[in-house]
Amino acid sequence: MKKLNPFVYLFTMGHFAADWCQGAIPALLPYFIAVCNLSYQDAATLIFANMLLSSVSQPLFGYYSDKISKPWFIPVGTMMCGVCLTIIAFTTNYWTIFVCAMFSGLGSSIFHPEAALMVNRISGKLKGQALGSFSVGGNAGFAVGPMVAGFCAYAFDIRGLVIFGLVNTVLSAILYVNMPKVLKMAADAEIKDTMAHKNEAKENDWGAFSKLTVVIFARSVGFTICNTFIPIYWITVLHETPANGSLALSILFAMGACITFLGGIMADRFGFIRIMRSSFLLMIPAMFFFTNSTNVWLSTLLLIPVAFSLFAPYSPIVVLGQTYLSKNVGLASGVTLGLSTTMGGLISPLVGWGADQWGVSAALQILWVVAVFGAIFAFLAPRPKNIN
Repeated sequence: MKKLNPFVYLFTMGHFAADWCQGAIPALLPYFIAVCNLSYQDAATLIFANMLLSSVSQPLFGYYSDKISKPWFIPVGTMMCGVCLTIIAFTTNYWTIFVCAMFSGLGSSIFHPEAALMVNRISGKLKGQALGSFSVGGNAGFAVGPMVAGFCAYAFDIRGLVIFGLVNTVLSAILYVNMPKVLKMAADAEIKDTMAHKNEAKENDWGAFSKLTVVIFARSVGFTICNTFIPIYWITVLHETPANGSLALSILFAMGACITFLGGIMADRFGFIRIMRSSFLLMIPAMFFFTNSTNVWLSTLLLIPVAFSLFAPYSPIVVLGQTYLSKNVGLASGVTLGLSTTMGGLISPLVGWGADQWGVSAALQILWVVAVFGAIFAFLAPRPKNIN
């Protein structure tokens, strides 16, 4: 049985460091609402800030990495995420928090395309498993981040957020020190791949990728809106404590970490298209019943199908995107890996406005509606010739 390149796990830890910062911000929204007297729309706009530069710049960084690879983006992006979140602990000014959230998202966008490109280059034939393992780091970060941030905000002291800056700085240093070895390994792998496929011309299928982009958007809306509003939903609709709201978010992402890894293995075995389509078919009823539940135990139980529908297609979407744009793997990585978790943030203020007008539960009905569009385009996306 083939084993993953051990450096995949190094990038997995970097992915954890980048995304536990992104997971922390939604868990802090109830704190900001109380301390800064924010509306739901104001709070959701902080998620918009976190996603704004990331959504715009991530494809650009991906395109740039195809032209001129900049591996130092990986440690720099990791450190930027942690430092910006640490600064939030020492201010109650809304616009300072807004700017820090925005630049933390920028750090994430710097990290993702280059790291995904490196994982693709060193993973050999185990691309589904490698991207699954890499993605587990991000989802584990989204699981742990809310717990740590929630503990700091609601049980300990908000200044405890300094731990994000410290951990990310240490991991950035480790990534930087090991980068020369990774680059040599990636170069050797690229030479072998070129020799093995020297008679095969790489082509970009923009039509297929455009259909996949709609799928990415649907998944992103589900991911980001759940990430933003689950703590608020637990408090306002289910009448639970802020700590339990953060715990619910951590449960979702803890399951997501396992399901993401499983999704990568299943995609290698059963097919990337099949796993993607099955996940979106499940997403429609999962989101419908979840957003219409008023019982905390039922809502917690429904986190299982919600998690499967959101996280199982994550690795297949990334690999399909890299396959559709085989001449621009970095650009594909920037769009699929990054925008699948950030694009939905661009509409979070709109959902927040809807929550202010009609209530949180009514505003969240958008989740199952968008899932319908995702399922349609998942079935329109063609099956690539060179993967299952």
